[in-house]
Amino acid sequence: MKIAIVGTGYVGLVSAACFAELGHEVVGVDIDEAKVAMLKGGESPIYEPGLEELLKSGLKSGRLTFTTKLEEALPETKIVFSAVATPQGENHKADLRAVFIVADTVAKHAKHDLIFVNKSTVPVGTGKLCEERIAKILSGRKSKITIPVVSNPEFLREGLAVTDTLMPDRIVIGINGETGTARMLMEKLYHPITRVGKPLVFMTRESAEIVKYASNAFLATKISFINMLTELAEVSGANIRDIALGMGLDHRIGPKFLHAGIGYGGSCFPKDVKALLVTAKEHGLSMPIVEATDKVNVNQRERFIKKMLAVLPKKSTIAVWGLAFKPKTDDMREAPSLDVIPSLIKAGHTVRAFDPVAMDRAKPLLPKETILVHSPMDAAKDADAVVLLTEWDEFRGIDLKKLKSAMKGNLVFDARNCYEPEQVRREHLQYVGIGVR
Repeated sequence: MKIAIVGTGYVGLVSAACFAELGHEVVGVDIDEAKVAMLKGGESPIYEPGLEELLKSGLKSGRLTFTTKLEEALPETKIVFSAVATPQGENHKADLRAVFIVADTVAKHAKHDLIFVNKSTVPVGTGKLCEERIAKILSGRKSKITIPVVSNPEFLREGLAVTDTLMPDRIVIGINGETGTARMLMEKLYHPITRVGKPLVFMTRESAEIVKYASNAFLATKISFINMLTELAEVSGANIRDIALGMGLDHRIGPKFLHAGIGYGGSCFPKDVKALLVTAKEHGLSMPIVEATDKVNVNQRERFIKKMLAVLPKKSTIAVWGLAFKPKTDDMREAPSLDVIPSLIKAGHTVRAFDPVAMDRAKPLLPKETILVHSPMDAAKDADAVVLLTEWDEFRGIDLKKLKSAMKGNLVFDARNCYEPEQVRREHLQYVGIGVR
């Protein structure tokens, strides 16, 4: 089947490469000419494990192509995916301008029946708005073709996006009205995945639009809930790891997303939590639990920064390990480093930072005083303190004895609770974690 995917960010590019791997003919569309040229050359503009290999494989097979013109991708295309960005706009409301541009362009240039699918994360009701815009343009063209609007939210984890696309927990499809053709084509599209037992769940378009926001808000709430308890653990002498273990062994709760730390970041949780609150407000509703989730996350980051500043010697040299918001990605959106490093520099400290893959993306976002180095030990040499912000494996497995000998001071701030406090202390280092002693 021929499909077009508009937008070659995390969602669009991973989806395009994976659908081509599954045997479909895929055209990736992006207005960024430099990015399209890079993709045509087999080079991924983002770091995602396994993605570049799939990209090169798709190009070599001829099943994957790229263009800057959506109208060129439409002939014989059965499904058009909108995977464009929906960033935070004014007052945290999702900015849907790019989605509407894609919908309008499809309606203006389509010459046969096809399906318009929202893959981007969009507020409830967006599908209806797209449907109305498309119908208006088709009416103005006096065109008899049909373009049903479908919601197909993504549930990708950065760093595991390829796996999540090819082996998802579930595939959610939102369709309204009598659209048997749309359902049949979506079933056909995903058949290579569903034939091995992965569930394909059909529901109304509005339900599908809410599912994505609800899922992310719920996971963010689990993170904020365990982080909320870290303060109590610290003042009472408890250990947040033990608390999380005791909770997570309850099969009704489960252990995932109960890892205490400096809080969540990235492109989804912060944006989607705020967008859900805005959507509720537009419908005259409040969501106090979701409001608390956001508040706790902000407080957790601020609390850890204050904890560091309270014990650091004046004019310290500080090694920061990790810049991306999580391991196995170079994504800097809402990364803790973007708050921690400016705070340390503003307080008069010197920062030397290292990240295995995010250095180029981080550089223009950090204060110019930030010194970027080539390895964790380069950052730690003669440092008064080390701050671990991203739990990359190479930081987890660091030789603590060598670390101590490289440092001038002995402070280790573990913002992800990666290390065993006693192991750190045995090497005569001072351990400061979150919710642990």
